[in-house]
Amino acid sequence: MIKIGFIDYYLDEWHANNYPALLKEASDGEMEVAYAYAMIDSPIGGMTTKEWCNKYKIPQCLTIEELIEKSDVIVVLSPDNCEMHEELCQLPLRSKKPVYVDKTFAPDKETAIRIFEIAQQSGTPCYSTSALRFAAEYQKIDPAGVQMLNSWGGGSFETYSIHQLEPIMMLMKAPAKRIMSNKGKKWLCMTIEFKDGRVATLSQMEDGAPFMMNVCSDKGNSVVNVQSDFFKAFIAELVKFFKTGVVPVPHEQTVEIMALREKGIQALQCPGVWVEL
Repeated sequence: MIKIGFIDYYLDEWHANNYPALLKEASDGEMEVAYAYAMIDSPIGGMTTKEWCNKYKIPQCLTIEELIEKSDVIVVLSPDNCEMHEELCQLPLRSKKPVYVDKTFAPDKETAIRIFEIAQQSGTPCYSTSALRFAAEYQKIDPAGVQMLNSWGGGSFETYSIHQLEPIMMLMKAPAKRIMSNKGKKWLCMTIEFKDGRVATLSQMEDGAPFMMNVCSDKGNSVVNVQSDFFKAFIAELVKFFKTGVVPVPHEQTVEIMALREKGIQALQCPGVWVEL
């Protein structure tokens, strides 16, 4: 049995609540979340750490050191507070045990570089990703022929843009040059220009929208509507990583995505003006 340790800013959030069952099912019972640690109790009215551990029957560790010692592999959660990842990752990324860091990896490019440097210096295998990277519909797209992308999704830019930025960067396979925003009361649109001259747009509706893409490629145009169970595919990839230690997402691409998100947040403050990366 591979024992998974959860490290979170606070437990009782969607990922912590659902990952245990998903990981156990995807691994055919070969893996289980065996330990959990949280820095604080839920600040948004959820369960305390003790209550959460009692509900999910997962032993609570009082320190990160204790959790690392007892666990075989580690998940650093805090999906809605990426500003906490650098602090929460300090010890796990020195452990040499496989570590998955939940989305969104870092609040900016420089923080992303610092976090990965910890892992690289210690030889700890790690990665971070949006689950949308593994959507079957996006995986079927041939990046070699992509000329332009229009991407749709929902939610706020700070929390949920990762679910569009990740597939965009995965498929464009080029460094971004600059980004510009336009926005309304409950929507925003980003235009991303890449160094090779190609362009992608990101449209985000605050009240929700399906994950979709209009793909212009040298083979023609297509509309891609994500309907597959991308979260199941993401969990299957995570189980594979915990078994093999083989990192499925290049660190360099994650850093580029965090840089683009950082500049996108800046672009929201000056609509209609290009922000250089």
